[in-house]
Amino acid sequence: MIKQNKGIYFMVLLLLSMSLAQEQPQSLTLDEAISLALKNNREVHMAKLEVDRADAAVSEAFGYALPSLDVSANFSHFLQKPKMAFPDFQAMLTNATYGVLFNEGVIPYDASKFMPMGTKLQTFAQENNYQAQAQVTQILFNSAVLRGIGASEIYLNLSKEKLKSAVSKTTVDVKKAYYGVLLARDILAITKSRFANANEHLKTIQSMHAQGLISEYDQMQAEVQVENIRPVILQLENAVQSATNGLKILLNIDQNKPIQVMGEMTYTDEPLPTEEELIHQALQSNLTLSTLKIKRQLDDELAAIDRGGYWPTLAAFGNYTYAGSGEGWDFQNYSSSLVGLSFSINLFQGGRTAQKVEQDEIAGRQTDQQISMLSDATQSGIKSRLNDLKRVKRIITLMQRNIDLAQRAYKIARDRYEQGLGSELELKDADVALGQAKTNYTNAVHDYLVAKAELDNLVGRVDDRYLKFVEESLNK
Repeated sequence: MIKQNKGIYFMVLLLLSMSLAQEQPQSLTLDEAISLALKNNREVHMAKLEVDRADAAVSEAFGYALPSLDVSANFSHFLQKPKMAFPDFQAMLTNATYGVLFNEGVIPYDASKFMPMGTKLQTFAQENNYQAQAQVTQILFNSAVLRGIGASEIYLNLSKEKLKSAVSKTTVDVKKAYYGVLLARDILAITKSRFANANEHLKTIQSMHAQGLISEYDQMQAEVQVENIRPVILQLENAVQSATNGLKILLNIDQNKPIQVMGEMTYTDEPLPTEEELIHQALQSNLTLSTLKIKRQLDDELAAIDRGGYWPTLAAFGNYTYAGSGEGWDFQNYSSSLVGLSFSINLFQGGRTAQKVEQDEIAGRQTDQQISMLSDATQSGIKSRLNDLKRVKRIITLMQRNIDLAQRAYKIARDRYEQGLGSELELKDADVALGQAKTNYTNAVHDYLVAKAELDNLVGRVDDRYLKFVEESLNK
């Protein structure tokens, strides 16, 4: 019994330890969160598969320019041989023989010896037949084949650019969600700090009230202040959980799996590039814009491929044939071989080639319009984000000084109140001002980091580490 109980206790402890281990939250830094999102993001997966597909398409296009070797073989056995109407060779041979004999006087002439001439169903096929053939074909000139190689390489570049765009978009989305969690957490910490200050102040008030130094009204106001902060804390705790759940969605992990966001929002005062520099860089490197520019090249190549319908096709070929036929299995075998050139050109297709080329040219003009619209939108976005950064930088500088002033004001108000020189309202206002100053600073830092991430995306900045990570992790 004792041994059995020990075994049961051991199993219970083991299960509890496993349960606790499973409930331990997964700690995530920003880089780890981005890597996890890139590994699990379906859009990134599809973009990587598209790159692999385009790579295979390049190899396929080259394959059309290489020689092709075809081997074929067949065997046939006639269950009923085919017949054709031919002159009666027996009658022809009989009449010719008697004609010679009569003309030479070998035998007396007798007209009854001649057979009537006509046709007779006869077969020239043998019962069993086989044939094996090998043929080599080499395209010497075909516009669609030659332009198709270039089009497939452009398509590969297009798919790679789309993969970069998917990586960049995922990175920005994760950063914004990650900073959102940090923002909610920091504001919660500020509010909890205010709650701690209010509780500490309440204890002081209660002590002073017990000594008869202040009225019960002041104590009630201090208690109200504490209780007013409590629901705000609950609301912010829900906000932290909601922000965390939003991050989990981007990371594509189970909503019930606990995670812990590590790190903190930090502001580094960096010099900002000029508007002209950023616009120039964006027009050169913006990933969506680059994707459209490569698509424009592909439109031209597709038009050139369809335009190849006007051009001829020239190919060289050679084949070797080995065949045999016979009654039964005694075959008479023979072989043959030949080489040659084939030339073909379409003279009329009902105008289909011209219509396909026109559609391709229209698609190219549509892409030009998309490039123009996106260029304007990108420049507007650059200006907006740059203005946001400049504004937020000024706010951060002001808020840093404002926090120092608010902390000093709160300390002075608390000291004055404890000395009986200040009022409860004065201390409450100082506490609210300090909390607001910290909140404004935190919001400003968050806005700065988000605007910086969006600006990086607009100018096409993608960390090579993430691209390498995608290549390595998705190829496994």
